[in-house]
Formats: sequence, C-alpha cells, structure tokens
Amino acid sequence: MSGENSSADDVRADDVQRVWDVVVVGAGPAGASAAYAAAVAGRRVLLLEKAELPRYKTCGGGIIGPSRDALPPGFELPLKDRVHAVTFSSNGRFTRTRRSKQMMFGLINRPEFDQQLVEHAQKAGAELRTGAAVQRVEQHGSAVPDRRTVAVVLQGGETLLARAVVGADGSASRIGAHVGVKVDQVDLGLEAEIPVPETVAEDWKGRVLIDWGPMPGSYGWVFPKGDTLTVGVISARGEGAATKRYLEDFIARLGLAGFEPSISSGHLTRCRSDDSPLSRGRVLVCGDAAGLLEPWTREGISFALRSGRLAGEWAVRIAEAHDAVDARRQALNYAFAIKAGLGVEMSVGKRMLAAFERRPGLFHAALTGFRPAWRAFKEITQGRTSLGELIRSHPLAQRALTAFDPVPAAKANAADEDAADEEPVTS
Repeated sequence: MSGENSSADDVRADDVQRVWDVVVVGAGPAGASAAYAAAVAGRRVLLLEKAELPRYKTCGGGIIGPSRDALPPGFELPLKDRVHAVTFSSNGRFTRTRRSKQMMFGLINRPEFDQQLVEHAQKAGAELRTGAAVQRVEQHGSAVPDRRTVAVVLQGGETLLARAVVGADGSASRIGAHVGVKVDQVDLGLEAEIPVPETVAEDWKGRVLIDWGPMPGSYGWVFPKGDTLTVGVISARGEGAATKRYLEDFIARLGLAGFEPSISSGHLTRCRSDDSPLSRGRVLVCGDAAGLLEPWTREGISFALRSGRLAGEWAVRIAEAHDAVDARRQALNYAFAIKAGLGVEMSVGKRMLAAFERRPGLFHAALTGFRPAWRAFKEITQGRTSLGELIRSHPLAQRALTAFDPVPAAKANAADEDAADEEPVTS
C-alpha cells in the first residue's frame, strides 16, 4: 500500500514540477525514433528541435533495407525513386552499370522523411517543441531537484526537467559533449541539389552512380529524385580544398555544370572510437550524436533509426529507475545492445575503409566484375544481410578482407569477438 502511495506522490510531484519521463534533444531520424519508442511505451515524452520543421539536412537520402526494417509500423516511405541499377566508376574511368530485378534501396528527401517520422512520434503521444535550442544538460546542482532528475537548459535560460534524456542532436552534439563522446574518424561531405530537365532526369531514373574518388577513402554519388539530382562527395577531413575540387570536377564530368544547384551544402560526419561512452548518468546518446554510422560508406540513417529506437526503449527503463545504481545498470544494458549490433558492424566497416583506402581499384574490379561481390552488395542494400554478417559467415569474404587488411587478423578478430561477447548487466 505504501508503495502505491509513493508512486502517486511521484506523479503529483512530477505534474507540479512538469517533469517529463523522457526528453529527446533533436528531431532527426534518431531523435524521432527515440521519441516514438518511449511514447509507445506510454511515457510522457518531449521532443525538442532547434529548427522549424521541415528543414533541410545534407544527406544523400538512401534508404537501405535495415532502415526500412527499423521504421515504425504503418510508416509509408515518401520515395522519390526506387533504385534497380548502380553505375560504378573509378574517378570517372572504367565505368560499368550493374542491374537488379529487385529494388535495392529507395531514395528520399530528408525534410519529408524526417517530418513523417516526427508525426509518427506525435501520434504515439510525444509532444514536439520546435525553435528550442539546448544550451546544456545538468545532472547536479541547484537546477536539479533530486538525483532522479536531469535539467535541460535551453538558450534563453528556461529549464526543463526529465527523468531521462536522449541526445540525438547531430554530429556537433551538445549532449554528446556532456556524455564525453570520442571520435576517431571525421569526414567532410559536400553536396549539391541540382534541378535538371525532364530528359536528364529520365536518363537517371532508377539508377545511381557511385564513383571511387581521387583521395584515399573518398567517393562520390548521384542520387536521382524526380526532377532533382543529389550529387555529393565525401573524404577525410583536412582535405577541404581537394574535396571541393573533386565535387566540381565530378559535376563537370557528368555534364551537369550548366545547371544551377538549388542548394549547396556541407557537413562533417564523425565515427565514434571503440571506447567512446554512450551514456552519462541518466543521459543517453544515439545516432550522429553518439558517432554511430557506417565508417566505410558513412551511411547514417539506418544507424540513427536503430540506435534511436534502442535509446528510447532504454530511456524508459532509466526513467523508471529509483536510484543511480539501477539507472547505471540500464545505461550499461543500452551500451551492450548498441555494441553487440551496430558496434560489430562499425568494427567491420572500419576494416573495410582501411582496405578500401589502400586498394580502391580492387574494390571497383570486384563490384563490377565478380558476381559474388555484386550479389553481396545487393543483399546488404536490400537488408538480407549486413556487412558484419557477411564477413562472419563467408570464408571467401573473410580471406579477401584479411589479405589486405592493415589490422593484424588476430587483433581484428579479437576486437569483433569482444564486441559480440560482452554480457548485459543483470544484477
């Protein structure tokens, strides 16, 4: 009986102080997924976004199988095109197109996609607040009424209270800084949205281009979206001038230099280091804020959707925790869930990037001339396997990667096994 009274007192106190169960910072795919997962569980969820929605994000907009599988039930993708063919080239040379009878992946515009994800979170019960830029979070001090509460301080000084906070505020995350996220790979992506005539758009319909670039680890892409082509390149940070030249040359080589881009943009992508934290106290991070993306391709939407859902689910458990020990246990279980899945994929992706940096020509030759490599590419994009699963289950792929892997095979295998063998915290 006393436990029921205590619970009722907590609810009344929360109502007076306006304490949210979960506050999610950032309304991109990671944040919207986290808000949806927490709201579906019946919790009071506030989703904060500093911009007004819909808003543009620098992103190719490719939706691969793992992204589709991580969407909320009933979500209808606002596809601009369905990809059945990929043209590969090596810095504009040795061009070859490969085709698939089944769709490999879809293409979306981020403003529409993100808006729909937010609307699903709202329908599940989450409350959205735009134009709300977070300055910092505090877990101790005068702004925090008790040890079960986190203070979210907005620019302007307003303070919101929550039982758990999810940071999904992008690669330059303030919440990530609070948690202490560490990165060991930073890349620069440049992109142009180029409106084209109907005749040009028709030539690209259903087909994307992937070009292996002139700098180590770089590549470019053309993603068709109706009457607009999304054209971009990415390479390691520190090569800004060379990356810009690559994009300009790439656009000119494609015969697109005469068309005026409607948007030209750039951003940095950041991959977490293996020992980077995913939580601090009652605060979790996910998506780009946690440095979660595929290191080789720098694909981030599927990592955002999957990590966001997990963060929302574990934030609910943290919100229910009545002491620091239990909150810590739930946060460690969230970290285990991330490392056992996305972490293993990232480990393999880092090895793939290192190998690609050394032998890009071999990757191009394999994808354009070796049927098993093309089949693997299709299966990964369609969501029938993952990069990690492919390397684990196919001896030929293991041998191929190990043959020109700068990481000693024993060390790389040990790292993969460590990530897979970690145990969740149960006591």
